[in-house]
Amino acid sequence: MNTFLAIVIAILAVMVVVSLVKGIIAFLQTTRLDLEGGEERVKMMQERQNKAMFARIKYQAAAIAVVALLLLIAR
Repeated sequence: MNTFLAIVIAILAVMVVVSLVKGIIAFLQTTRLDLEGGEERVKMMQERQNKAMFARIKYQAAAIAVVALLLLIAR
């Protein structure tokens, strides 16, 4: 059971990093588009950035819950 939970934590950690990278890429594209003056695309990219960052928060929360579960089981 501990091995399974450790694998789940690793997968969630990878998902956190992927979401973070997606959010950073969206942020950089938003900044570039903002400088070029494309307001419609800027709003779309800001929404994409918000979705990626919210996904990161969800994965972090899930990872914390699994770590807490692992600690309860290991006790």
